[in-house]
Amino acid sequence: MISIPHKAKQFLIVVTKLLIVGGAFYFIYNQLANNDKLDWEKFIVLFKKNQSVLGISFILLLSVLNRFFEILKWQNLVSFLHKITLPESTKQVLGALTAGLFTPNGVGEYAGKALFFEKSKAKKIVFLNLICNGIQMILTVIFGTIGLWILGYRFWVLVILLSAFGFWILGFGLKTFSIKGYSIEKLIQKINEIPKAIHQKNIFLAVCRYLIFSHQYYFLFLAFDVHLPYFTMMAAIASVYFLASSLPTFQFLDFAVKGSVAVYFFGILGVNEWIVVFISTLMWFLNVVLPVVIGSYYVMNYKVLSPTQSLRGTTQYQP
Repeated sequence: MISIPHKAKQFLIVVTKLLIVGGAFYFIYNQLANNDKLDWEKFIVLFKKNQSVLGISFILLLSVLNRFFEILKWQNLVSFLHKITLPESTKQVLGALTAGLFTPNGVGEYAGKALFFEKSKAKKIVFLNLICNGIQMILTVIFGTIGLWILGYRFWVLVILLSAFGFWILGFGLKTFSIKGYSIEKLIQKINEIPKAIHQKNIFLAVCRYLIFSHQYYFLFLAFDVHLPYFTMMAAIASVYFLASSLPTFQFLDFAVKGSVAVYFFGILGVNEWIVVFISTLMWFLNVVLPVVIGSYYVMNYKVLSPTQSLRGTTQYQP
């Protein structure tokens, strides 16, 4: 095996950090500056008309809570291996978010979190991150299916339910079938190894997070003078998140994908296209861009753990 000199390794780490942070800010700037659907003049007029310090503070608070519950989720799941502090969980979540900004479906986030732990724990960290994101996706499917039903898309709800049932039957029949030593049965066993208390808290935090960011979307529509029945609005928002999450995309294109799906659903409900695009962009800015800016600090201050180094101040989980 080729040994890389220490100075060369340090140089590569610095270059990687700069590429991640520089790339993140470039993609953010490019999407905001070159989106011809964003009519900033209309936005400024409407903002001046409806501006409220209390309202802006409330929307920002929802963004903080959205990411805060994600941080709590990660802290809760990692407690299966080690107890970590809230600042440590914050560093790992925001740093990984920045690293995964321009990878397909945020795949880089998995590797980003694993880098904060010893190599021996990498597979377990990736698995825990899969559990962390998986519950959020399950809730998105559940609420999205309910939303489609409320909006009257009964045929598609039937297709989704039949597909889910088919996958369940297939999974049950092939639970002992394995690929490279991994099987559905073994996956279930691994999930069951995590204490129920952790799973229950994970589900509770995930539900809280879903309700926070979906209602942030709702309140932004109200701020833009869009007044539709509450359940109709929430059903459309749930449907948008469900269908947009089903499409392969990059984090930095997230608002474009959600925006295009939102334009379709809210267009049917009679909402002006530019309002939908602006709200989708604001949601992306508040819940992705701002956390990435903070996460860039953690990326730039990241230090590689030595092979023998363990996490300081951590203890094994005691159920």
